[in-house]
Formats: sequence, structure tokens, C-alpha cells
Amino acid sequence: MMLDTEFVRAQFPAFSQPSLADQAFFENAGGSYPCRQVVDRLTGFYTDHKVQPYYPFLSSQKVGAEMDEARARLAAMMGVTPDEVSFGPSTTQNTYVLAQAFRQWMSPGDAIVVTNQDHEANSGPWRRLADDGIEVREWSVDPETGRLDPADLEAILDEKVRLVCFPHCSNVVAEINDVAAICATAHMAGAFACVDGVSYAPHGLPNVGELGPDIYLFSAYKTYGPHQGIMVMRPALNALLPNQAHYFNADVPYKRFTPAGPDHAQVASCAGIADYFDAIYDHHFDGTTDAAEKCAKVSGLMRQKEVELAQPILTYLAERNSVRLLGPSDAKTRAPTIAVVAKTPAAELAQALAADNINAGCGTFYGNRVLQAMGEDIDHGALRLSLVHYNTNEEVDRLLNALDRLL
Repeated sequence: MMLDTEFVRAQFPAFSQPSLADQAFFENAGGSYPCRQVVDRLTGFYTDHKVQPYYPFLSSQKVGAEMDEARARLAAMMGVTPDEVSFGPSTTQNTYVLAQAFRQWMSPGDAIVVTNQDHEANSGPWRRLADDGIEVREWSVDPETGRLDPADLEAILDEKVRLVCFPHCSNVVAEINDVAAICATAHMAGAFACVDGVSYAPHGLPNVGELGPDIYLFSAYKTYGPHQGIMVMRPALNALLPNQAHYFNADVPYKRFTPAGPDHAQVASCAGIADYFDAIYDHHFDGTTDAAEKCAKVSGLMRQKEVELAQPILTYLAERNSVRLLGPSDAKTRAPTIAVVAKTPAAELAQALAADNINAGCGTFYGNRVLQAMGEDIDHGALRLSLVHYNTNEEVDRLLNALDRLL
């Protein structure tokens, strides 16, 4: 079974917009296009029933039902319960709230583990706990490959460690870390595990229940949805940490780590992500109604297409002596988020690509620590070429032709 790219692209309003015609979009890691199902739900919310939820009148009941639907359907896709899923303004802000909860729960002398492979969102907030006497231990990447060696984690774990924070995959290096194995290692040492899934989730929502993290974070706006941060927290940890919300919400698991009122419209429109996955499933498969199984099959199709798209780019860059490809050259072991350092500053390369209607990112992507650990100049920056399943082979050919002229 192959992904029907024509069907997929028909689900995205962006691809029918004259202003975006002939634009090849390779900065999906910074934010994907939203699917039609999300756009329709968001538009309908604002035009039909933008009111406070959960009151007895009809429009208010509709708002509450749509918000509940979003939480329930995303939870089912990820193999968890609705009470384990909460929404916030962004993953960064969700992580800051979490860090505050751990700050209150932990004691001086306790330790946490962070990496220098992460986006700063899953590093900076935790490192600041050092101000309160929490020991911060860094699980560091190999400076050549950018890889996190599990043996290095084991060497820094002991009975003092309360939390291990790491990415499902880096938004720079992009190698997919073995979440299940790392979580098991953390749990054996008596620690909880917090996984930043922002750079992985667009390539297929994981079954969090099976993988085993205590916290899993990702961003809906990079996963074909609105600008929301989504967090899964397992019940045991949720009950252990102090409430960060209004005191009267302390007994509601999905509200305890959302200090501000949620963005009703954006929460409700997140159900459109589930609609989109269902549309792909129904177009390609028959059978199951189990949400997690459907999600896994759709994610498999997405992943298959992305490997096909990314491998020619990775092979091309790996074979050029004039550039440094960050992360592995095998598309099967990484996300299709491809960062490369060339002799020309990244901003100049991105500008030249833009002249060819090829949209690429440049800079550090909030991954300053991993670039510095790998010996790269953050002012020079990296060029980032990030794909998702709706990119096309023709776009990849255009990109390779352009790179051949520039590198």
C-alpha cells in the first residue's frame, strides 16, 4: 500500500492557493500547513458558536462537546485516556509549567537529566531548576554524530535522579531515539521520563501508552493543526505533582497543569487532526474502528512516503565533501528533518533557494546546544530542509537541482 499523495494534498487548502502556487515547502519542522478538517472546524467555531463552554444553552453545549471530542479522539489515537491529555499555548509553555511543578515537588540534592540534543524547550526550563539546588546532569551527544548513547545515560543514573528529559528525535540531528528502551532505563533507576515529541509527531502520532513515557509533549501546529501544545501525562505522575492550576481544578487531571483558561476554539479544532487521519485511513484501508490501530496504519503510510522522499536528499548531501550533514544518512533511522552546514552561511543559502520558490529554514532552530556540541558556529547556522508526507517527488527533484547549483 502506497500513500496517495494526490488525495493527501487535496486535504490541504494551502495547495490550492494562488499565492502558494509553485512554492515548494521544505520548512515543515517550523510548522506544517493545517489540514482542511482543522480549518473547517476552526472557521465553524468562530462563525457559529464562539461562546464559553459547558453552560446549558445549545451553542455552549456544542463548544464543550467539541473540546471534549478533541481530547477523547487524540487520546484514543495515542493509546491513553482522555484525562491524560491536556492542552496549552505551546509545548515550551507546557514545559515551563511542568518545571514549576517539579520545582515544588523535588528537594535540594535531587537530580534531573537533560540532553544537549533537545530543542531548548525541553532543556532550558529544566536546567533552571539548578537555581533551587536541583542537580542538573547532562546526557551529551557524540560531537561527531550528534547521537545520544544509551550507555552514557546509564552511567549518570542513580537513586538521586527523579526525571530524565530527552527528545523522541532532535529537530536538528533528527535521529530517532529508542523511546521505549530509554524510558525503561529511566524507570529501572526510579526516575520518570519526559519526552519531547515535537519533531517526531508530524511523522506519525506515537502510541504513548505502549512507549511508556510518563510525559509526552508535542505541538499541534506542526502536526497539521492549530497553534496548541499537547501534553500527555500518565496518572501516577499527575497525582504526585502539585497542582499548577486554579485550586478548584486540582482534582481534574487534564486541568492541573493548565494555569490559564484554554483556547476553546483551537482546542476544539484539534479534533480535525483526528478527522484527517480518519480520512487517510478510509481512503486507503478497510476494517478496524480502533483509533490507535488506525493511527498506526496511517502513520506507517506517512513514514513510508517520507523515507522515499528524504533518502535522495540525504544521499546527495552525504556524498558531498563540501558540506556536513548533521545526523544519519539513512532515512529509515531518522525523521525527514535534514540540517546541513555548508561553507556559505545558512541564511544566504536559504535566500538563494527562496529565489527559486523553495522554502527552507536557516539558523539554529532553538537547537543552539547541539550545534555547539558538534562544533558548529551558531552565527553561521545550518540550512534545514524538512519534509512531511505531503511533499512530492517533483519538489525533491527541484530541491536537488537547486542545491547542485548552490553547493
